[in-house]
Amino acid sequence: MDMNETQVFEKQVLDHERMKRILEQVYKALEEKGYHPIDQIVGYILSGDPTYITSYNNARSIIQEVERDELLGELLSSYLDVK
Repeated sequence: MDMNETQVFEKQVLDHERMKRILEQVYKALEEKGYHPIDQIVGYILSGDPTYITSYNNARSIIQEVERDELLGELLSSYLDVK
């Protein structure tokens, strides 16, 4: 691999509605348990450590259904309003 060349990252096609449902479910579970959901989700995405996400209401298992890079890509696309 030539370190001067830009590497192309191939992402899978995301199901926007599925991703939104997952993030909403996890957010709600974190909120109900008294955590700051944004901080916890960011911690999970950056570290990959599933213990940032509560197991309450199966939130930890739910968020692990999708890859962290897919979550980050969906969040960035939504923030920039691009698809």
